[in-house]
Amino acid sequence: MSETPRAVIFDMDGVLVASGPAHAASWRLVARRHGIDVSEQRFRESFGRTSRDIIATLWGAGLAPDDVERIDADKERTYRELISGVVPLMIGARETLAALAAAGYRLAVASSGPRENIDLVLDETRIRGSFSAVVTGFDVCRGKPDPECFLLAARRLGVPPPGCVVVEDAPVGIEAALAAKMGVIGLAGTHPAHRLATAGAHRVVAALREITPALVGQVLAST
Repeated sequence: MSETPRAVIFDMDGVLVASGPAHAASWRLVARRHGIDVSEQRFRESFGRTSRDIIATLWGAGLAPDDVERIDADKERTYRELISGVVPLMIGARETLAALAAAGYRLAVASSGPRENIDLVLDETRIRGSFSAVVTGFDVCRGKPDPECFLLAARRLGVPPPGCVVVEDAPVGIEAALAAKMGVIGLAGTHPAHRLATAGAHRVVAALREITPALVGQVLAST
């Protein structure tokens, strides 16, 4: 009898890549052009959501779709200009991905970011080959905390949701993973460990290298 497939689904920003400072800087630059101030706290509260959702929060929900698209494109282009050539891959990312793959886990990325951002990170860091599925913010209709991105990643991997563990750094992503009926490991950094635990993460770690095959197995066994 074949073994039941298991998977680990990674958020990207704040999990695989330490992109928070570049995202914050790009939001501040673009918002400033429109006379809007984005504080560090305001940015942290929005981290993990799609750009479209963040624009609605910062600019207001009454913007015309064309204006949302224009601001979104400007922000993401600015972000890519800041990060291109210096993508800050999270410490321990390569080793963690290699260990999980060697243990038989299927791996995916499920991010709220646009495909251009995901492609930049995966190609510049040369980790694309680690993943059997990639889901971007433009592949779904509803951003986190809706579980759509994680459910789509599971379908593309061919793994039922109960066989998946999500690695997230934001409460909104943890909420989405729990709604998908998946196990969740919170990675502290963008938010403190206690906030991730309060959001419902089954385990919380301080570093990516702590996410071992054994830990993932424990999360799957306990959910």
